[in-house]
Amino acid sequence: RWLRAAGYDTELARGGAPDAHWLRVARAEARMLLTRDRRIVEHAAAAGVTMVLPGTGLDDLAGLLREALGVDWLRAPFTRCLVDNAPLRPADAAHRARLPPDVDPARARRCERCGRLYWHGSHHARMQARLARWAASGEDAA
Repeated sequence: RWLRAAGYDTELARGGAPDAHWLRVARAEARMLLTRDRRIVEHAAAAGVTMVLPGTGLDDLAGLLREALGVDWLRAPFTRCLVDNAPLRPADAAHRARLPPDVDPARARRCERCGRLYWHGSHHARMQARLARWAASGEDAA
């Protein structure tokens, strides 16, 4: 979901499908399959489309993805729905009317697929700070 927060088109593997299914999907859609399942590399189809992630903390994983895959944590933040991955659109007048009074309605976004409304509040500020920290830690290493 943090990749979505950074603006990446990110799907989550769900539904208990076998590894071979997700490997076919990754290859067909030109995606990278990120997993902690170490056995997945036993599949010949895993080569080039799979990255096995270590069981480390989120900050370490963010650094690993930045270094190994070139993830830019400030690529296009908050442009995708965190729940269903759909691109966000500006909220229309009817949806802006539902916003808390202290929110700038011009910055509100809405997911047309699930109807969720997003705005720049304290949660957004904390997430933005984390994305910025992950991006800046890569600059320190360069």
